[in-house]
Order: sequence, then structure tokens, then C-alpha cells
Amino acid sequence: MSSALSSQHGKIAIVGGGSIGVAFAVVFARAGHAVGLFDPDAERRAAVPGEFAQRVRGLAAFGLLDEPADVLLRRLSIDDTLSDAVAGAMLVQECAPERLDLKASLFAELDRLAASDAVLASASSALPASAFAAALPGAHRCLIAHPGNPPYLIPVIELVPASFTDAATVARADAIYRGAGLSPVHVRREIEGFVFNRLQGALLREAYCLVRDGVASVDDIDTVVRDGLGLRWSVIGPFETVDLNTRGGIASHAEKLGPAYARMGAERGQHDPWTPELVAEVNAQRRQAVPLDQWQARVDWRDRELMALVRERRRRQPDDA
Repeated sequence: MSSALSSQHGKIAIVGGGSIGVAFAVVFARAGHAVGLFDPDAERRAAVPGEFAQRVRGLAAFGLLDEPADVLLRRLSIDDTLSDAVAGAMLVQECAPERLDLKASLFAELDRLAASDAVLASASSALPASAFAAALPGAHRCLIAHPGNPPYLIPVIELVPASFTDAATVARADAIYRGAGLSPVHVRREIEGFVFNRLQGALLREAYCLVRDGVASVDDIDTVVRDGLGLRWSVIGPFETVDLNTRGGIASHAEKLGPAYARMGAERGQHDPWTPELVAEVNAQRRQAVPLDQWQARVDWRDRELMALVRERRRRQPDDA
């Protein structure tokens, strides 16, 4: 990328100079955007350039930048006021602490200060936009954009509109994030924790129970996820995992193992059975993605991807010891 890209892409404002704010600044600067960052704490503002430089130079060391790190450094400005940071921004990415009162007051300021066509996005981990933006004159341009952490390495970002968010706002946000190399996921309705933390939370709840019940140690559970579930999930997700693990696909998996999973859930006080209608819906989406006559070819692809991953892990293992 040439440095001219920053003028072609438009400015991004980051509000909050913590780890997520700095990581988002890296994402957008790497994509060619000029980035204005504001944090109310002067010490935080002073620390951001060094943290930003450390991250982009780390990316450069692994060959993950298309430009010299210094080019990205020149795209970042640290602003002393919120109004300076958001001036002229096409997207304002709020990365403040997870406090409802703070987000409500901050979004009222952003709605007042930002350009009328700017997208206002919160990196909230659990709070929906309707909890703090519903009464704003510009509520139609507000939504949640919840990233994986850190977003310059984990590209998934959840876009969660409120009932009052314009479809055009979601489409514009999608285009901006996708253009910055992220992978937007559209969450269809507001729900606490969205998708990322709901899935993570389900695994954590069971992990805590297994430790509590003396079934396994913390280290053993981390090993199962790191060298088992997580290894596969770095290539394919949980639905595709069981789809490819069972000849006949996910419908066959649900028939064979659904009752066992239902018993496991009941043991934890959950009653969320995989009904025939739900299984049929999941199966239809999987068969649209991979017809059964292509199942074996997809299994072979999965195995090649895992082989490449295992090879890279082994290559790096002496450095990580």
C-alpha cells in the first residue's frame, strides 16, 4: 500500500486508548486510513504511540505488513480533544470501558460532534446499542462493532444493530470493516454478549464446572482446547467440525450423538434439545455450503489444512519453549 491510500480511504476516529483502541488503530492504519485517537487520560494518550509502534513493528517482523512500519506510524495522530479526533471521520470506533453510564454520555457527545453521515460504532462486549443510544437524534447511525481481541490479529467483528439502526448504516460499516481486512458477522438481533461471548461463555461455564467437580485440572482443560478443539476450530467452526466428523453429515451426527449432548446439558440444568426442525435448518445450511457429494473432498481439504497448521506449530515449537 502507498501512503496515498490514507487520503483515498477517509479518516477513522478511535475513542479510547486502551488495548482495544490501540489495536483498532493498527487495523485501520494498516488498511491505509488516517486515524485520529482520543483518550481523556493524558498519560494514556502519551503511551499510545509507543504501544502502537510496538504492535506494527511486531507485525513487520512476521512479514504481516505491506508497507514499512514508519508509514503506519505517520497515519496515526493523538488528539487532545474528542472534537479534534472525530472531525471529518467516516467512522467513529468507541473503545471506552464497559460502563453503561459512560457509553450513554459518550455517545451523546459523539452524536453531537461527529459528521452527520459518520457511523458511530461501539466495541461493547455485552451492552447492546439500545441500552445507551436509543434516545439520540442520530440513533439511526449507531450500532455495536464487537471485535475479537486483538483485532489486528483476529479478524472477526460482530455487527449488532439495534431496532433503530438504519440498514444503510450496517451496510456502510460492513464495507469499512471489510475494506480494513476484518471479517464482519451480522448478528440478527440484540442479545447480551452477542455471539462471540455467548460461545466463549458456554465453554467457560463447562470448564469451570469440570474443575469444580474434580474431573480435570485447569491445565488439562486448556490442553484439550489448545491441542484438540482449538486446533480444529482454527480451520473450521463447530458446525462444520461435526458435519465432517460424521459420514452422512450433520444430520447423521445429530441422530447419533444428539441424545448424549441432551443428557450432558440436562446434567447442568439446561434443556435446549436439538429438535428435528432445528436440526433440519442447520443441516440445510450446511448442505448448501457443502453438498454431501462433496463431503469427502471437504474432509480431505480439512486434513490438509490441519497438516499445514501442525507443521507450522512444530517448526515454531523450539522458539516457544
